[in-house]
Amino acid sequence: MNSRAKFLFVFASTTLVALLLTGAVIGKSASRDEGPYKHLAVFTEVLNRIRSEYVEEPNMKSVTVGALNGMLESIDPFASYLNADQYKEWAKKRDAHKGDVGLVLAKRSGMMNVVGSLAGSPAAQAGIQAGDWIESITGVATRDMPLAYAEILLRGAPGSTVELSVLRSRRPEPQKIVVTRAVVQQPPVEARLMREEAGYIRPMSLVEGKVAEVAAAVKRLEGEGARRIVLDLRNCSLGPVEAGVELANLFLDSGLITYATGQKYSRENHQADPAKTVTKLPVLVIANRGTAGAAEVAAGALLDAGRANVAGERSYGAAAVTRTVPLDDGGAIILSVAKYYSPSGKSIPDNGVMPQKLLPEPEAPVELDENGVPIGDGTVDPAKRAEMQQTYLEDILNLKPEDFRSK
Repeated sequence: MNSRAKFLFVFASTTLVALLLTGAVIGKSASRDEGPYKHLAVFTEVLNRIRSEYVEEPNMKSVTVGALNGMLESIDPFASYLNADQYKEWAKKRDAHKGDVGLVLAKRSGMMNVVGSLAGSPAAQAGIQAGDWIESITGVATRDMPLAYAEILLRGAPGSTVELSVLRSRRPEPQKIVVTRAVVQQPPVEARLMREEAGYIRPMSLVEGKVAEVAAAVKRLEGEGARRIVLDLRNCSLGPVEAGVELANLFLDSGLITYATGQKYSRENHQADPAKTVTKLPVLVIANRGTAGAAEVAAGALLDAGRANVAGERSYGAAAVTRTVPLDDGGAIILSVAKYYSPSGKSIPDNGVMPQKLLPEPEAPVELDENGVPIGDGTVDPAKRAEMQQTYLEDILNLKPEDFRSK
């Protein structure tokens, strides 16, 4: 971030915080020595210094919008502020197009971070994956772009294209990638009997109908002789939280699965229903940084109940109740009003799910030219990736029986 951009962010943040603090203390009887007043005095002084001493007058409209999104991002990576025009466009277009690229995004460090890409989607086929950063969409920088607005920019008519500028750790320079929108198909649940009598099940998402597919797969594999279940939730980031509750319930016959609560959101408990349990086989869950939302709810519940162990990587951290709140100026904020928690009381958005067995997914080394510059776009050859994934699963199957836990 250059000096001017840093200033603009600081300037707007200062203004907004000062205004927020003013509103927070109106009507309250408190002495000037108390915290809010002290902070307000500091912010007011900094604001006056900037106004009187900075080199030029900033564009307050742009600065304010950027700062509002920055403020929301600091507490909620899935929040957005939409001005009046953006909110109208968002409301009009959010369900208007069937074409999409299959990305799940969040705001991190001021930019669009890829939570995951649906297997087989245009984004996945283009090599975009969890951990990548979207620097721009159709040439528009995402740094101060509302998350909700970015999502409607990615949608469009099937067959139309959208250009993305992608940053990834394996390549220092942004890569321009043109993705063709399509009607994204939800892949079927993968299920097969592997060696060591392990029934392997991998849902790519938890959208409607996928939990029922998992239940059917568990019953079939158990009938084929499975003595344990490997539930692979890597890069599973789509689906309502309720689906995560249903998934956990397939393996839990009692106890709390998750609960949601917020400042003005009464605690809402989700308990296991013994009538919906389908197996008592030992379970091992595999997670990674692309495991998010409903999948995290299931993984956290099984782990806390002692019903399963978790191997792999820390999950993303994204499970909340989100609402759209219209504003007086015609705009709106999209904000999380409650967080989901694991049974032990850990906030899933704040902590994710931490595995007991840390097994980082392998990354193929980047091929460099004679000058040390990465060759190609930094993506891994599909055949090589499949080989690496098979090796990774073999390592999972080599875990000791005690690494699979059942209640």
